[in-house]
Amino acid sequence: MTLSSQFVMSKVRHSPLRWIGILFRQREVGLMVIILTIFIIMSFTSPYFLTWANMKAMLLSFSIEGIVVVGMTILLIVGGIDLSVGSVVCLSMVVAGQLFLAGVDPWIASLLGLAAAALVGVLMGIMVTVVGLSHFIASLAAMVIVRGLCMIITQGTPLSLFTLPTSFKFIGQGTLHGVPFVIILFFILVVVFDVLLRKAAVFRKVFYTGSNERAAAYSGIRVAKVKLMVTILTSALAGLAGIIYMARLGSATPTFGVGMELNVIAAAVIGGASLKGGTGSILGAVLGVALLSIVTSSLILINVSVYWQDLIKGLILLAAVSMDHVMNKYRSA
Repeated sequence: MTLSSQFVMSKVRHSPLRWIGILFRQREVGLMVIILTIFIIMSFTSPYFLTWANMKAMLLSFSIEGIVVVGMTILLIVGGIDLSVGSVVCLSMVVAGQLFLAGVDPWIASLLGLAAAALVGVLMGIMVTVVGLSHFIASLAAMVIVRGLCMIITQGTPLSLFTLPTSFKFIGQGTLHGVPFVIILFFILVVVFDVLLRKAAVFRKVFYTGSNERAAAYSGIRVAKVKLMVTILTSALAGLAGIIYMARLGSATPTFGVGMELNVIAAAVIGGASLKGGTGSILGAVLGVALLSIVTSSLILINVSVYWQDLIKGLILLAAVSMDHVMNKYRSA
């Protein structure tokens, strides 16, 4: 190669346009651009969009569900999927709520509700790692069974929990310096799990397992243990969300969380988590759930029918899954 061609190649490698191209191939950057575009359009479309009240409402709407999205993202990275998260959120609520009504301290009742949620994860993990079922089948069965348990525990009747102590309600309704505690808790969890996914060796095994399970096993990684751990973590985070919902709403309804799994999976996939495993990020998942929340808020502000809202969300999910499929084919080519 001549000196002139080396110079040209060096210029191409260090070209600002090349770096801009690399930057925009990142899913998170693309989502930020989309979110910013919606913000700009909605700022002209509705005078209420950029108000603090609307911003706070949007943050609240996705903060609790976002906790579930964090767990779902990690599970998708390991190559699994959980259709039971909506039912597990409900189970955590009704177990804790029923125990509180029976005279148990709300904090102890909440811990037992969390334990019930984690137990669902343990059982699903065993079905996957020992019996050999897929995450899809195991979680589908769990979704139906757990929802049935919620109906049995409550006899199909919503539990009124307005007598919960103020100190407990704080986790769902309280504020710190004007910022709802739920939002602060959500961002703490996001930062913690983002750092763990990037830095902790045990969480790096999640990526290795999701990328190539057989290669991970040959390299000494206990694949079954990793899958079990992540399945339990996903259910436990869903249980935590259920406790926060209970504190926020002051009730526990046996039908709560129906369809939540679709929103959660959509947010994770939109954020870049692959349905084939091996890829994904917490930041992307947060941006995915934020995008869905912003779209929903925007549609409400411009008086779009709720039926059209579901259609539009479905189209967004279809676009995200299609993009994931195309990118996977491009990588494997």
